[in-house]
Amino acid sequence: MKNIAVIMGGYSSEKEISIKSGEVIMNHLDPAKFKGFPIVIEKDKWFLKDSTQDTHVDKNDFSITLHGQKISFDCVYNTIHGTPGEDGIFQAYLQLIGIPHTSCDSYQSAITFNKRDCIAVLKPWSIHTGRHLYLNAGEHIEPSAIVDVVGLPCFVKANRSGSSFGVSKVYEESAFAKALQIAYQVDDEIIIESFLDGMEVSVGIYKLGEHIHALPPTEIVSENDFFDYEAKYMGKSEEITPARLTETATLAVQELSKRIYAILKLKGIARADFIFHEGTPHFIEINTNPGMSSESIIPKQIRASGQKLQDVLTAIIEDTIKYHKS
Repeated sequence: MKNIAVIMGGYSSEKEISIKSGEVIMNHLDPAKFKGFPIVIEKDKWFLKDSTQDTHVDKNDFSITLHGQKISFDCVYNTIHGTPGEDGIFQAYLQLIGIPHTSCDSYQSAITFNKRDCIAVLKPWSIHTGRHLYLNAGEHIEPSAIVDVVGLPCFVKANRSGSSFGVSKVYEESAFAKALQIAYQVDDEIIIESFLDGMEVSVGIYKLGEHIHALPPTEIVSENDFFDYEAKYMGKSEEITPARLTETATLAVQELSKRIYAILKLKGIARADFIFHEGTPHFIEINTNPGMSSESIIPKQIRASGQKLQDVLTAIIEDTIKYHKS
């Protein structure tokens, strides 16, 4: 029986979503193979969730003492969205102390969490994207100069954020000031992205051994102006799995997702987002710790693929332990 720490929480506005994801993972661990321990990571403390004791994590070796017995972990399943579990900080700690973890390693996490860096890394590989413009806090740019680069409408986004926090869709120059203010409340780096007209799809990807698997794509139809927080988590969207794509288009976006996963040298479950603009999938971003709550896309895609979430989680955890480099 392997001890699995399912880490959740984190320091960002996605904390509550992360806890929901962690609870789903806990509920789908194979009880014949794994004993799960829900560990909440907060800035001031790391602790065992729902414990009758005040059970804190020993940060020296990421262990806990429960009923007088020290418990070490064979693997960490990472469901933290945002910092420190998606941007590479926690991964670096786990790598330093030698504990296998299901998410990608610290360098890859840092790149993929930074939308600007991720796009820059993929650009030489001829991955189709929209047009982009970058800003840092304190920089000034005239709205007309933004429009010259990306056009209207466009998206103003916090660069290092998830769950659509800090994102606005802008239709006219007068709206840029408010959109930038919203984005800067979340991050001091901004990415401004051209609007791509077309079907939005999301593809789950994971690797077992040397083989990368792509799940059935999900088509996202938002009731709101775009796939914002309400659309993602409050029922304001329709998520159609599998997406209403031709077989050729489905294979194309799945192969592209696997290619991006391979280029970035990822591991664990990731989710790549695209817009089919003028018939071609254009890359938006990749999420290396995607939501796993009951409302999330990945569990739905796993079911659509004819698999059980428990079986996929078992395969990923066993693969993580098997190929761990100490």
